[in-house]
Amino acid sequence: MLVFNKGELMSNLTRIRPLAALAALLIAPFASGAAQATPVITVAPPVLSTSGQGEAKVTPDRASVLVNVQTRGATAAVAANENAQKTKAVLDALTKLGLSRDQLSTEGYTVYPEMQYGKDGQAPKVIGYVVTNTVRAETKRPEQAGAIVDAAIGAGANMVNSLSFYASSIDEARREAIAAAVASARADAEAMARAAGGTLGALLELSTGGPTIPPRPMYDMAARSKTMAAEATPVNPGLQTVTVFVTARWRFEPGR
Repeated sequence: MLVFNKGELMSNLTRIRPLAALAALLIAPFASGAAQATPVITVAPPVLSTSGQGEAKVTPDRASVLVNVQTRGATAAVAANENAQKTKAVLDALTKLGLSRDQLSTEGYTVYPEMQYGKDGQAPKVIGYVVTNTVRAETKRPEQAGAIVDAAIGAGANMVNSLSFYASSIDEARREAIAAAVASARADAEAMARAAGGTLGALLELSTGGPTIPPRPMYDMAARSKTMAAEATPVNPGLQTVTVFVTARWRFEPGR
């Protein structure tokens, strides 16, 4: 019969406890791996993607007129001097309409030689110079655009580049267009969901692009003679169209 005294027994237990703890640490990863051997697969919910376009009308409250004063001379100095006189006359005429200096600006100024090209290989030669001064006039009264054109031409401008109308603020029209675009995107999404045998779920993502406003040149004329009838140039600002695009993603709820 084996007999252990109390001191030997306690010494043996002290040696066994660290070994048991080490064994538990070595076995734990394998036990955990066995418990997680079966992977969990998460299936993403089906999603519908749609886009929509919305439009809104806005009344222009601004007009911009671009006119040219173009002169020719035997030398650049002669052409420039004549151009300066005519341009000053144009600016004075527009000022008399009530436009401030802040509403008048120089958009461009060019000087270039006018060439004559000979025949049979003859070298080209300069026959004069052309000076062009481009003036922009802006007004907060769109109905005044026709009077601006007439005053500029009457004072010496001989080319009208463009006349365009625009709105100083499109915030309200833009939001109206956004609402219409979102409604269109949602209607398409609901139709797609019904056609697929389910229903439309929650909105997941929504983004917008725009707004876009196409340019509205109302007047484009290379030149107009002073001898034309004195009847005022008619203008009509009309309405501008603000266009907005949206894209959306929705959750699709399959039918039961």
